[in-house]
Amino acid sequence: MGAGIAQVAAGAGIQVTLQDIEQQFVDRGLKSIDKGLAKLIEKGKMQAEDKQALLSRIVGTVDLEAAAWGADFVIEAAPEKFEIKKSLFTRLDAVMPPHAILATNTSSLPVSQIAAVTKRPSNIIGMHFFNPVPVMQLVEVIVGLATSPETHKATQELVLRLNKTPVAVADYPGFCGNRIMVPMINEAVYTLMEGVASAEDIDNVAKLGFNHPMGPLAHPMGPLALADLIGLDTILSVMEVLHEGYGDSKYRPCPLLRKYVHAGWLGRKSGRGFFDYSTK
Repeated sequence: MGAGIAQVAAGAGIQVTLQDIEQQFVDRGLKSIDKGLAKLIEKGKMQAEDKQALLSRIVGTVDLEAAAWGADFVIEAAPEKFEIKKSLFTRLDAVMPPHAILATNTSSLPVSQIAAVTKRPSNIIGMHFFNPVPVMQLVEVIVGLATSPETHKATQELVLRLNKTPVAVADYPGFCGNRIMVPMINEAVYTLMEGVASAEDIDNVAKLGFNHPMGPLAHPMGPLALADLIGLDTILSVMEVLHEGYGDSKYRPCPLLRKYVHAGWLGRKSGRGFFDYSTK
């Protein structure tokens, strides 16, 4: 998702540094952006010179401190593990300018808890983009307990500049979108585990019966295909946060979901989830 965020930011005329822990991941992100822009050119939605101008505004690096030094706004998009985010925010807080805003793209972890590891909690906010970022319109803007009105306003303005729609959300487990969506996916997995219907038929029920084209508008999909797109490990992490945060059994992760994650069947990114992507 970091590559998608970098793409839309550069598309809005913003100078972007795309940082990851290894050069291969940086290269993969830049390649993903290049591929996405090439498709836009094929569809007549972008000119070749505009693509080159956009790419010229993105610099890749593995040096976190160098990337954050002098930055006005940093958006973290690391995996949904609090210890990872705690380490990142501690390091970023130490090198970013005092005025800089540090946002987390977390899909479920408490923004206030993340902010507490920094010396600038008033400058910490949640920016939950939806996947794939260049296509999806919504950004949940999560205001922590210490988030200042100025930080909130600046973040709302940035989302609008990115041509996205900001929605203000309070800092509760799962926020708004995932609190609604992920339990529905989890229930679809229970339906599959109990043999009520096949994965294909479960998704057809959602698409044809509920009129739920849940994925990007050009590629409507049911809850299980959407889970594969998001990543089953991410879905499991969100369900665990919901279960722990609310202490309600209705948020208990489905055993089949956990089984797939333990088997390394994570969805599209691993080639196999509820559907097989190895030949696609």
